[in-house]
Amino acid sequence: MNYETILGSVDFLEYLRGKKATFLLSCSVTKTCEVPNISQAGIPGKLYLTPTLDSEFLCTKEVRSLDDIAQTPKGVPTPALITRAIHELHPYSNIEILDLGLQIKPKLDFFKVHNFDLEPSENIETGANINAMEVFQKGVEFGSYYVTNDDYIILAESVPSGTTTANAVAKVLGYECEGYFSSSFKNNPNDIKSQVISRALNFINPNSDIFTKLGVVSDNMILFNAGFILGSRAKNSKIILAGGTQMAAVLLVVNSILQSMEGEIDSTNIALCTTSWVNKDKNSNIKALLEQLDFKINAYASDFDFSLSSHGALKLYDEGEAKEGVGCGGALCYATLNGLSKQDITTKIETLLG
Repeated sequence: MNYETILGSVDFLEYLRGKKATFLLSCSVTKTCEVPNISQAGIPGKLYLTPTLDSEFLCTKEVRSLDDIAQTPKGVPTPALITRAIHELHPYSNIEILDLGLQIKPKLDFFKVHNFDLEPSENIETGANINAMEVFQKGVEFGSYYVTNDDYIILAESVPSGTTTANAVAKVLGYECEGYFSSSFKNNPNDIKSQVISRALNFINPNSDIFTKLGVVSDNMILFNAGFILGSRAKNSKIILAGGTQMAAVLLVVNSILQSMEGEIDSTNIALCTTSWVNKDKNSNIKALLEQLDFKINAYASDFDFSLSSHGALKLYDEGEAKEGVGCGGALCYATLNGLSKQDITTKIETLLG
C-alpha cells in the first residue's frame, strides 16, 4: 500500500514515517442536510446523527446514539470503519472530538470532547445564520493554545452535506469550482446542489465583507478549521488535513482571509491527505481547487481500495458510492507510514463490519 503525490513533494509525508499522531475529529451539523436527497452520508431523515455516531464509533468501536452503525440507503457503511480499523492496528496516540455544533452530543465518558458553545448552522437555502467571525476566532484561539505531545496532528471532519456548503463557500469567494466538488453519491445530485447554492447566493450582498458572506453560506467546521490552521502557525505545528474537497475549501477560506488582510502563511508544515476515491473521481477535481491557493500546499492520496474484499457493501466504495469522511484519507496515509498492508486493513474492516 502506498500513496500518490497530488501536489508538492513526498518530503513532508516521508518525514512523518513512523512518528506519532494525535487525531482530532471536527464534528458539526448544517441543516442543509435536511434537503431531501442532497447527501447519503448517513440515514435519511437522521443525517444530523452522522457526526455523533462517527465520533462514538471512532472512539469506542460502537455506536451509542443508535441501535446499529449508520449506513446509506444503498448499504454503504460509514468511513469511520476505515479510520477505526487503522486505529486498532496501529493506534493514534490520542483521539479528541471537536464539537462544532452537534445536534446530539456523543455518549463518551473518557475521551476529550472540546465544547465551543456552537449551535448547528441553518440550511444555507435560507441563510446559514452563522457569526462567521466568532467561529473563526474560536478556531484561531484553539489553534494558538492547543498542544500535543505527538509529532503531528491529523485534523478530520464529519459534516453531512458538507460538500454542498464547501462548494457554496468556494463560489462566493470567487474561485473556479464548477464540477470540482465531490459527493457521497456515485452520481452527484448536481441539480439539487445547484438549486440550494443558487438560493443561498441570493442572500449575498456583493459589497459585504468576507465574514458576512461566509456567515450566509458556510458551516462551522470550515470556519473553525480555517481559524485553527492560522492559529497553529504560531507554534508551527505539523498538521494533516484529513479529507477531500471540504478540506480544500478550508484552505480556500484561509487563502481568502489572508488576501483580505494582505497576509502570508508559511504552509510548509501543512498537508492534505485524501483517498484514491476522491483523487480519481471523474466528477470532481481536488487538484484544481488546491492549485488556486496563493501558497504552496503538499497534498497526497492513499492508493487503498477494496479490491481484496469480497464484501458487497465495501465494494460500493470502489464503485464511487462513498469517497471520504471521518479522516479516512489521512488515516490511510498514516497507515502507510506505519507499515500496514492493504490486506491487514481490509481484514480488520471486514471484522468490524461483521
